[in-house]
Amino acid sequence: MKLKFISALIIFLLLPCLFFAQNKKRVELGTLHSKNRLQAVNRIISTITQRDSAFLHVAESKGEGIVWLPFKNLKNGSIEIVMRGQDVLQRSFIGIVFHGLNDSTYDAVYCRPFNFLAKDSVRRIHAIQYISHPVFTWKKLREERNAVFEKEILNPPDPNGWFTMRIAIDNMIIKAFINNSETPSLVVEKLNHRITGRVGVFVGDGSGGDFKSIKIKYRN
Repeated sequence: MKLKFISALIIFLLLPCLFFAQNKKRVELGTLHSKNRLQAVNRIISTITQRDSAFLHVAESKGEGIVWLPFKNLKNGSIEIVMRGQDVLQRSFIGIVFHGLNDSTYDAVYCRPFNFLAKDSVRRIHAIQYISHPVFTWKKLREERNAVFEKEILNPPDPNGWFTMRIAIDNMIIKAFINNSETPSLVVEKLNHRITGRVGVFVGDGSGGDFKSIKIKYRN
């Protein structure tokens, strides 16, 4: 009886630790960079401090860029990031990489801020995008399944300002939410059978971006 009581007590005391191990607090990306804990692929990254706050700046360059984060692999759960692009046509593609196998094989959800407030309705439906590299690029998806894996953002944020994107991963279903909206801007079914992988920051061809903080919640 005494042994059972001690075992139950240990489990009770460990539960908070287990919970917080699986549900990370918000992490400042500039701080991670200053500690040399980020791995940049095809990009130069730096920490910029403005008004007593720091953020990660990813420089523009040709091709896609990734900044891998030093967290354990994610299966199901959510990733919430605070980021900023710019309202410059075809020069701003910013988002999140998940279920990453390597530098060329990954899933991503990203935004095109220059399409947030476009007068052209066709451009507006290209505001947020899901891709699955290396097979399902944005171009392939647009040509073969137009408007399925990219959508308009209702009540879009300032294309030159900071905003939050949260993606929720539930097995084969991916949902993306902008700012505090309870309605997803994008709901898609995964285009591969990877069930886990690395997490990172994504920028598209020719794009840079600013990334302030990230919060990850793990769920089996």
